[in-house]
Amino acid sequence: MKQTFLRRLYFTAVALFLAAPLIVVAGVSVNEKQDLAFPPKGFSLAWYAQIFADPEWRKALIASLSLAVTAAALAVAIALPLAWFLWRRIAPWANVFQILGLAPFILPPVITALGMLTFWATTGFYGQPWTAVISHAIFFITLPLVTLSLGFASIDRSLVEAAATMGADDRTVLKTVVLPLIRPYLVSGYAFAFVLSLNEYIVAYMTIGFTLETLPIKIFNALRYGYTPTMASVSVFFVAVAALVFGLIARFGDIRKLLGAMSSES
Repeated sequence: MKQTFLRRLYFTAVALFLAAPLIVVAGVSVNEKQDLAFPPKGFSLAWYAQIFADPEWRKALIASLSLAVTAAALAVAIALPLAWFLWRRIAPWANVFQILGLAPFILPPVITALGMLTFWATTGFYGQPWTAVISHAIFFITLPLVTLSLGFASIDRSLVEAAATMGADDRTVLKTVVLPLIRPYLVSGYAFAFVLSLNEYIVAYMTIGFTLETLPIKIFNALRYGYTPTMASVSVFFVAVAALVFGLIARFGDIRKLLGAMSSES
């Protein structure tokens, strides 16, 4: 009984420690006055409204959403055929492509960002908005690649062999057998890439600089002129979007399989 109480007390303390920064930021975001004070002085949701009402913050929000939507789609578009190839072609040399897909996310973000900055500056495209889309897609391709690899690994190969025996070519097998089975992993990989792209700062800053302000870049630029609760409200907004996306994945997807756990039936 005592051990159970101490265990609960320990995990409660850890949870409070991890949640403390978010609690402080959430408190600051509802300050009635333009002050980064905690506990909050008064209560107001005006700073959340400013994200959508202020033209500069609204423009940054639209830029962040556009970047995240397109970068996540491109990452999935690259990861899908790569995961399909790795699953169909079982060979030691095929692992090289998997390592290349994981490399951008394994390296420190500043190294990847500097490499992309050098590449785009050399090619003369530095500052173009689409370079941030490509850079984010390459940086976050690991996420859909991992989830799709788990999805392909969960497929019973006998189903593919049966479809091939009945005359289906690779394209038909992919469309009618494989894609319906890996759809949850496809959606999850897109969602992971979308959330991280929405919050990412250093790669976007290194590739587009001040030519396009995403919300993270807008926050850092606004720090030069002082602190406002709007920055805190944007942070809470990011957390809410991430919680919503991951909550939907946990609700409608098999989170154990997405995390690589073995099925209880196996």
